Amino acid sequence: MFVKTSFRQMLKRVLKTCFVFSLAALLIFSQADGAFAARAGGRMGGGSFRAPSRTYSSPRRSTSRGPSSYSGRGYGGGYYPGGGFGFPFIMPFFGFGGMGGLVGIFIAIAVANFLIRSFRDAGIGGDSVETASSNPVVSVARLLVGLLAQARELQSELNSLAKTADTGTSAGLTKILQETTLSLLRHPEYWAYADIDSDQTRLMAAEQAFNQLAIAERSKFTGETLSNVNAQLSQTKAKVAMGSTGELAQKDLMEAPGEYIVATILVATQGKLTLPASATSTDDVRKAINQIGAVSSDKLMAVEVLWTPQASGESLTADELIAEYPNL
Repeated sequence: MFVKTSFRQMLKRVLKTCFVFSLAALLIFSQADGAFAARAGGRMGGGSFRAPSRTYSSPRRSTSRGPSSYSGRGYGGGYYPGGGFGFPFIMPFFGFGGMGGLVGIFIAIAVANFLIRSFRDAGIGGDSVETASSNPVVSVARLLVGLLAQARELQSELNSLAKTADTGTSAGLTKILQETTLSLLRHPEYWAYADIDSDQTRLMAAEQAFNQLAIAERSKFTGETLSNVNAQLSQTKAKVAMGSTGELAQKDLMEAPGEYIVATILVATQGKLTLPASATSTDDVRKAINQIGAVSSDKLMAVEVLWTPQASGESLTADELIAEYPNL
């Protein structure tokens, strides 16, 4: 009798434990499906990182052969009787006379080396000129704006822009940047949070830095339901949570509490882009949006605009905002 009672109590404890674990798993997975639908994002943009073209021109040479400019002994022979290379700006000063040809060469080489080293140390000429022309400074910036969920108009504007934008041309990318910044500037009453990040690098490393930012922001989405990047448009339906009977619980999802929409702008531009160090006030955010939106088409190298949720009517909860965007 005692054995039967103990067995029943143990069985009850096992069943109770299994029930608790089953209920917890059901709640976790159902919320994960709902979060998937709420965090689907949109993306548009494009660009390329190429060095600016360089124009080469051959040095001009004088073809005049007057008696005072050419004497049959090479350039400068008519100015100095020592033959070979003559350096009138050096030799008369030192007064080497007719034996100054070889000595003049040595002195000229020493002076030239000194001048070249001085220019390089001062950042002029040599490798510095090559670096400035083929590997210029590029600014890579990121702006995140967390908006109240009432900003449905901006959500719709971004969706419409992504469907019609020409992301394969520089003019189209500039339009994306300008229209997005204008949409944000028109809704300052919905700005709740923001984060600003900007850095300067060289062209050779700019693409990697930009791609790292883009991947980090895209990884916050569980899917991109609307994408128009480099003239490739794609649109899919967001996954929605499954109800207890296996049917789509779209109504329950739409009624889930939500508070925020997040818009992100990534931009790479030639030269220095001066942005506020942090988003401590509304003026800082406005200044950053204005500066980014004013980037000209001839300086713009790449841009990406991302927003979540993408589907109209959806929004992020406070917990989702904190989990995915802690910097805000």
